[in-house]
Amino acid sequence: MIETRLLYYFLAIAREQNITKAAEALFVTQSTLSKQMMDLEKQIGKQLFIRGKRKLTLTEEGIFLRNRAQEIIELIENTETALHTDEEILNGDIFIGCGETAAMDVIAQLLEEFHEQYPDVKFHTYSGDADAVLERIDKGLVDMGLLLGPVRQEKYDYLNIHQKDVYGLLMPKDSELAMQESINIDQLKNLPMILADQTFYGHQDLDWFGTDYSVLNVVATYNLIYNATFMVEHGIGYALCFDRLVNIKGRNLVFRPISPELSVDLYIVTKKYQTFSPAAKLFYERIKTASTVS
Repeated sequence: MIETRLLYYFLAIAREQNITKAAEALFVTQSTLSKQMMDLEKQIGKQLFIRGKRKLTLTEEGIFLRNRAQEIIELIENTETALHTDEEILNGDIFIGCGETAAMDVIAQLLEEFHEQYPDVKFHTYSGDADAVLERIDKGLVDMGLLLGPVRQEKYDYLNIHQKDVYGLLMPKDSELAMQESINIDQLKNLPMILADQTFYGHQDLDWFGTDYSVLNVVATYNLIYNATFMVEHGIGYALCFDRLVNIKGRNLVFRPISPELSVDLYIVTKKYQTFSPAAKLFYERIKTASTVS
């Protein structure tokens, strides 16, 4: 009989596609993990991995085991959750990584409701750009991330929360463009632009731009919009960003949307085969239910 622990190990390797990274995520040594997988293959009598120089690829048997292992682990977790009595107090910690988005307001509403029902659960949020949040997801430092997406990587699961962020241009209030109600895409080509890092370095597609965004005059980049607002106020450039992120009240700033509207959907991103704590699992299910209703 295969030990449950080995299934967790196997799923970690299937997700990371690398023994070293999986070992780090599991807090075991690489040699121990390698031996455990060789023993598992010997026990099953099948080769589970094709071992390349830098990457492990699942064989057909490995894919079959991955699917079954995921079902088994989920069944175990669901059984454990079901065995909690009504009198038992749910506690623990939930870790959420967040990109800059006004959709966090929707998540915060769910947090409020969850906290009222389970006051002993603590929430921890980490703010960063997509790369920073995904890195923390990979390392198991957050349970889930709220990101623009989907990020085109197969090792993640994506839950569409049916919210969107709208692109626009943040500019000085006294600029000539501020007199317009919206900004045409073609107008961006003639402006000194301030772009998000993930856009500038190609991590966020600008397919809608219709041409290589290298034609833009990029004078600065940012990873979080707050500091970029001061560069905009001082006339360094125009920041391409999302609506509702900057409080422009009392500042020399205005936001004008791109026309026609350009928007991006928001997703809750998790590792494939993610093992949640009871609190995190229940909160994730709450998000899923709310997303279905909306």
